[in-house]
Amino acid sequence: MTDLRLRAPSSSPKPIIKKDADNYPVAPLPAPRMHRLTRLLYVASAVLSILCLAYVGGRERTLLPDAYALCSRSGAHIYTVDPEYPRAQCMVVQGSHIVDVGAIDEVHRRWELSILAIEAAIKRAHPKPRLTTRFIESGSIIVPGISDSHAHMLEHGASRLIPLESARSAKAVTALIRQFILSDEDTKRDPMKFVEGWGWDHTKWAEQGFPTAAVLDSDPIVREHRVVLEAKDGHAIWVNSKVLEDLSPLPESVEGGVIVRDPSGQPTGVFLDNAQLLVAVPQSTHKDLEKRFQLVVDYAVSHGLTSIHDAGFDPKSLEFFKSLAEKEKLPIRIYGMTHFDENTEYWGDKIQPIIGAANGRFTARSVKIFADGKFSSCHQLHEPYADNPSTRGFMRIDKEVLTSNIQKFLRDGWQTNVHAVGDRANTLVLDAFESALDGINVTALRPRIEHAQIITHSDMARLAKLGVIASFQPTHAISDMYFAEDRLGPERVKLLYAFRDIIDYGARFTLGSDAPVEDMNPLAGFFAAITRLAPDGTSPHGPGGWFPEQRLTREEALKGMTLDPAWASFSENILGSITPGKRADFVVLSKDIMTIPEGEILSAKVLATAIDGRPVHGHI
Repeated sequence: MTDLRLRAPSSSPKPIIKKDADNYPVAPLPAPRMHRLTRLLYVASAVLSILCLAYVGGRERTLLPDAYALCSRSGAHIYTVDPEYPRAQCMVVQGSHIVDVGAIDEVHRRWELSILAIEAAIKRAHPKPRLTTRFIESGSIIVPGISDSHAHMLEHGASRLIPLESARSAKAVTALIRQFILSDEDTKRDPMKFVEGWGWDHTKWAEQGFPTAAVLDSDPIVREHRVVLEAKDGHAIWVNSKVLEDLSPLPESVEGGVIVRDPSGQPTGVFLDNAQLLVAVPQSTHKDLEKRFQLVVDYAVSHGLTSIHDAGFDPKSLEFFKSLAEKEKLPIRIYGMTHFDENTEYWGDKIQPIIGAANGRFTARSVKIFADGKFSSCHQLHEPYADNPSTRGFMRIDKEVLTSNIQKFLRDGWQTNVHAVGDRANTLVLDAFESALDGINVTALRPRIEHAQIITHSDMARLAKLGVIASFQPTHAISDMYFAEDRLGPERVKLLYAFRDIIDYGARFTLGSDAPVEDMNPLAGFFAAITRLAPDGTSPHGPGGWFPEQRLTREEALKGMTLDPAWASFSENILGSITPGKRADFVVLSKDIMTIPEGEILSAKVLATAIDGRPVHGHI
């Protein structure tokens, strides 16, 4: 992007007439005669001054002033997501806020007349500042800052620290763990330090079934460390024998979870859902968390994210983010959901929500409760699985405990977000919300169902009637579409990821990624939402998309990643659209994702990401 300030056309130079304090002309003094050496020094000084001015001027062109207009030369290529003014040519930023939107001549005229400019002039005690105008590249667009409504930040950072998802076998995972141990100075210095990783996905491996501790133990370097590896979807843990020895003896069963065992009944090293709680891992150090956090921030801002709803603070991660907020070291906005463990004491009346800390960059005012699981056959269905009639999944929490705690958290002013995947789990959660929300101002509390993946039509209607927000992850649909019908059958599968049906019933929604389960790149979610296609353009139903009638429009998808997440996090008055008075969070994309062919969307690049009017990625 270039810094092309508006200038009047050049013309012949006019003589400068000096005036005195009363505005009367002053006769010029005759030029003094100069000695040759004096004249030479004068010329040298003038040249040096010009060079200095050129250097400073060059720097000024690269520095972003306090007030600037960012415009498109070719027309209204700012998608504001503001229904009152959906497209614009220019946006004006002053400080950390948007102060105007409109055509280029309009915003400049208003700037000249604005009280803000006058106040700026008085404050700086020099003439009214000129409004610098910068232009985006041809073909590019501006959209509001993008939010991910459901992600796991530190886990995503962990997945980038050791890229387990890239492995295509349990042996390949073991090789990656070995490589990390040999390269990480902290682990080499402390052999007692746990090795933690995130992202293995056995469904992509040639071998069938879950991995085992024995595979990790096959490497002598890995065998000597305690290894705990979280699955890509966050609902399974794989450990080596050194950890299994620490856990012995294990219980025969775990309510809401599974200890995977071999035919002889011995634990294999994999723990599902609630059984993961048996694996006690020492708390990560602040340095460990900083490593992960930096990795996820770098990835997020380079992909256009300005805000992330973290779907599960544990006590350690909550304290970590609070410490960063207190030191004002948050380069991205974070909206946190504090995890509720139903086996511990209720805390909603003992802890105060955090709202707008670190100059609006940190809020933790919601709670995350798990209703059912997701891994394998863990989500709770009304009827048994089509491919496994012996089960219909299970709830992770007792119905009465779920209802009681939802009521308590809502009563104590916490936004209550419940993880529910299966259709019966969603029914039970809506039952609990219906009971708890009787006589309550739902708009003030904005409860959410995280995932709402399969839901009956009657519950879709209840979702809208109750004002409960559905938090979707569009990339889950294209990940599951190849095996979903086998699991659910040809009729019930039509209710899975039925985004259009839920919206048509009138329910509010918001979009996210569930990273590291899926890619955090919001363009991947945008593409999946509007096409129902895999990135290569395929689906089980052909190039038209998997159940194409459930697609979102591009406008709905963009709103679902901007203004809708703002609503779902109580920040619609300051974020989510390019509207005067809101924070200047915005993204510059290299291509117009609202009009280009669908197949080109994933090739669009993020040219700049700005938070509070300042670039955190790229340049303006």
